[in-house]
Order: sequence, then structure tokens, then C-alpha cells
Amino acid sequence: MTEQAENRTLLSIKNIEVIYDHVILVLKGVSLEVEEGSIVALLGANGAGKSTTLKAISNLLKAERGDVTKGSVVFDDERIDQLNPSIVVKKGIVQVMEGRHCFAHLTVEENLLTGAFTRSASRAEISESLEKVYSYFPRLKQRRSSLAGFTSGGEQQMTAVGRALMAKPRMILLDEPSMGLAPQIVQEIFEIVEDLNQKEKVSFLLAEQNTTVALRHAKYGYILENGRVVMDGPAKDLASNEDVKEFYLGISTSGRKSFRDAKHYRRRKRWLA
Repeated sequence: MTEQAENRTLLSIKNIEVIYDHVILVLKGVSLEVEEGSIVALLGANGAGKSTTLKAISNLLKAERGDVTKGSVVFDDERIDQLNPSIVVKKGIVQVMEGRHCFAHLTVEENLLTGAFTRSASRAEISESLEKVYSYFPRLKQRRSSLAGFTSGGEQQMTAVGRALMAKPRMILLDEPSMGLAPQIVQEIFEIVEDLNQKEKVSFLLAEQNTTVALRHAKYGYILENGRVVMDGPAKDLASNEDVKEFYLGISTSGRKSFRDAKHYRRRKRWLA
């Protein structure tokens, strides 16, 4: 991570292995780092292990009968892979789940306030945090009294990110923020993520299938395939890498590839050779 060499490592995952139901091996020795104040993209196709990696960090695997059976997860120089998920949140890591998962029967503002549940904060401090969230997401302020279940997909994603901010995190794990959203809304959300990173110094580890937009806003990236990291590097280098462009974008020096060609390319596993 040459661009962030001066920053300390905030999150370090070392050679973790994750097994579901005691038999299904999902992650096979995944290692990655997130430096303080950075945005790191975790890229890969559906089923590559991105969401499992995030859940291993936030300790949500046990709810899905999964376990970290090898390796370690270290946050701010402290091992956290055996801690209760609520303790992980108090230490400064908050995950925004894939699919947004807002409380549909609560208003937008009530959803946001649930994010402050783990904090020992005064009413004034929570009110200040709420106004800060509204400053980043002015659309939510307009919709503050609306039931979250009746808002748009983009507004629900904003609510989910805003709710995470209410916990005053040092790091947000953002899972598939672009899923099901129009390109214009995706761009708006990623610009807000970059704004939060720069102004609030929140570090982000985001799992994304939309390689193009993720690498545009991230500083560093890791590519997962079949539960393994097969490539990593500065985001600019990955975005210009011919292998990445051919496999994920369907573009090569000889022109655009068909999906059939891309599947064949994957089976060759050229990156693992």
C-alpha cells in the first residue's frame, strides 16, 4: 500500500479459514489489511467469499452456523475474532449488511437512532450525531418521518449507512452498497462514502461486485475468487490491469469478451499459476 505507507494498520486479517456447518470450507487462508483512514475494496464475483469475510470480521458468522477455524482478525492491535458482536461494535467496527436491512415498521429517524444504541451518550450528543448524518444525507432529513419500508432502495441504503454512523465507528464494513440501485444513486452513495472518509476519518472496507465504481473510489483493492485472495494492489493499478479488465469488465486488448469466454478464463485460473 504505497499511497498509505505513512498510516498504521487498523485492521489485519491473517490467513483466516471459515467453515459452515462444520463441513463447507468457504474461506481458504484469506489475508488482508486496512490502513487507518483508507478505503479498501474487496472485489469478486457472487459467491467468492466477500460477505463471509466481512461477517468474520464483525463476528456474525455464528448466526449462520459458520466459524473462523484458523487464522486471526486483529483490530487496533487487539484480536477480536472471539469477541461478542456487540463488543466489536463498541470497539469501532460497524457492518452495513447486504440488502440494507432497515426496520421497515420504523421511521427513517427511528432507524438512525437505533445505531446509537451501543453508545453511552447524552441526548445532546446523539442529537448532534443525528444532525451530522442529515448533513451528509439531506434526503433523509426530508424523509425523517416516513416509514423506512416505504422509502426507495437508495434512501434505505442511505439510512443503513447513516445508522452505522450513529455508532461513531472508526471503520465501516460496507457489503454490496450498489446492489439493486440505479447508477446515479450508486455514484451518489460512493461520493458520500469518500466524503465521510476524508472529513470524518472513517475507514471503509467495502465488498463490491461493481469493480469499476469500487476501484474509482478505493485506495487499495483485494480480489477474491473461490475463497482465496488471487490479486491485490493499489486501486489505480488494479483498474488498469489487463487481467482485471478482461475477467471483471469483459474488456481486453482484443475487444469485449463474451460471458462464455469469461467463464473459460476463470476456469484457467491464470492468476493462481
